[in-house]
Amino acid sequence: MDLLRHLRLFVTVADELHFSRAAERLGMAQPPLSQAIRRLEKELGAELFDRSQRGVRLSAAGAALLEEAHDLLAREERLRTLARRAAEGGLGTLRAGVPPDTAAAVLSALLTACAERAPGLCVDLHEVGTGEQVRLLASGGLDVGLVHHPVDATELCLGPEITLDLGVVLPRTSPLARLPEVRLADLAGHDLVLFPRAQAPGWYDRLLDVCRTEGFVPGRLRHASHPEFLLALVTAGHGVAFDRGPAARKEPRVAWRPLAGRPLAQRISGAWPAGRGAHPAARHFAACAAEVLSRDHTAGPHRPFPPAVPRPWTVVYDGPEEKPDDDR
Repeated sequence: MDLLRHLRLFVTVADELHFSRAAERLGMAQPPLSQAIRRLEKELGAELFDRSQRGVRLSAAGAALLEEAHDLLAREERLRTLARRAAEGGLGTLRAGVPPDTAAAVLSALLTACAERAPGLCVDLHEVGTGEQVRLLASGGLDVGLVHHPVDATELCLGPEITLDLGVVLPRTSPLARLPEVRLADLAGHDLVLFPRAQAPGWYDRLLDVCRTEGFVPGRLRHASHPEFLLALVTAGHGVAFDRGPAARKEPRVAWRPLAGRPLAQRISGAWPAGRGAHPAARHFAACAAEVLSRDHTAGPHRPFPPAVPRPWTVVYDGPEEKPDDDR
């Protein structure tokens, strides 16, 4: 027998203490209701109601069962709710990859935005470059990631793509720092500080191709994974770098200038495995990332990144700590 269904019928009769009213409330005829209660009593081995011409009353066994029945039905509803939330991506753990140069302010805003959609979700963040993210997404090591384009997305679903213009970071003492904007050709002869190719091979190659096309062939390539190390190399005169601007503007020993014609545009989107086994929260994470990155990009050079409002969230961050003022 369907025990939970019969318990719901029992609770309704116990509330009404009248079979006809209970049947009307349940939208069923009285005889089937009476038969269902009899079957429940037989299953449990006890009469749940005292029936007489004067009316219907709970028996001692019925009174003892009523509280437990309410509790069981409430638990059933909680189980159904939990299952729905988990299926919609509102519960469980989401393993998310983020590029190594993602600043603390961007991560904070991203998690805040996602928490508004799924406050019960645990986000397990991993600091991983695009190349490694693609491998982990294919092998099941990650549920979602933020990747730099171009990228091999043959077996991936991609969220909204955000385009972010890059400028150039120069030593403050460089003559080019006096210009309102810099052409790539003006950088000819300079060394270039760049992220390691393994982090995002497609974007790395694309960036150098654009530089060569525009007349800038770096004298030497130096590599820096972290924004602070990149700024330190530029400050020490070991080359120029390309950056979106917020972090560089906070370092008084360097200057950030836009590139004439905006030739370098960083394209980023969320990515997750294609197929029915994808994590249901992956799409939400990608959408939140697009919202946050768009907001950061349009904030402008003199407007700070919108402060994050603390909200309930469970986060595991598998990566080095970044200073709160390392705004990107």
